[in-house]
Amino acid sequence: MAARDSVLTPTAPQGAGTGHAHFGRLLLAEWTKIRSVRSTYWSLIALVIAFLFFSWLFPYLTVVNWKQASPTQQANLYLDPIGSITGSGLFIGQLAVAVLGVMVTASEYSTGMIRSTLLASPHRVRMLAAKSIVFTLLILVIGEVIAFVGFFIGRQTFKSLVTVNLNSANVREVFGVGLYLAMLGLFALVVGALLRHVAGAITGIVALLLVISNLIQLIPGRIGKYLYTYEPTNAGFVITAKRLPDNFLISSWQGYGVFALWTAVLWALAAYLLVRRDA
Repeated sequence: MAARDSVLTPTAPQGAGTGHAHFGRLLLAEWTKIRSVRSTYWSLIALVIAFLFFSWLFPYLTVVNWKQASPTQQANLYLDPIGSITGSGLFIGQLAVAVLGVMVTASEYSTGMIRSTLLASPHRVRMLAAKSIVFTLLILVIGEVIAFVGFFIGRQTFKSLVTVNLNSANVREVFGVGLYLAMLGLFALVVGALLRHVAGAITGIVALLLVISNLIQLIPGRIGKYLYTYEPTNAGFVITAKRLPDNFLISSWQGYGVFALWTAVLWALAAYLLVRRDA
């Protein structure tokens, strides 16, 4: 009888009921979810097209209108040609990354998919970590590729005016494009996880990028400088700049560290609330 009972009793899979899914499988599951959603492709296509198009367009317009440019405009080009190549494309492309980052988390709540996700991965913090890693690496890779491709497009367009070399003094500006986009994507992902509402989170992150980050620099005095310097997206964006703004109080890498610290604090808060709140 004991032998027969042992045959009829199903054996639980290894690790079942522990709430600790294999982290590699969590990474694979999050990668499958991200690449199976159409919004991912459309957002990334928008990022690539916008960045590369403007990396060509503004250098081209500069060359065409060079004789009409003021001495100040000409001097700015010689001082920071890479900024002229990557600046406009990055300003537009960051919106696509921010929107996609929000949708990676917030859309699961709007569609109800989060319940299935949490059933498959009861350990919620590990799930959030896997989602964060997959999305951040995706944006980092794509961001670095378009940064260097855009640089070579712009350099070729500028060749009649200025020679742009990728030396040690310039590589941070180009490499910083991918770093900034990756951190921005993670930041937006965390905002989506905190607010759990697609429209509200997108409105908030776009307002931060386009309105608040520029509005606070109008505040006079030392307080205005501190607010401008330590606002997260302003702090992170300077990693892509050759020259710091006049009212910026720390270095480029320190600014990127401030952006990373903001993101880490919000990620920890999102993880805490994910465990404490119902799906």
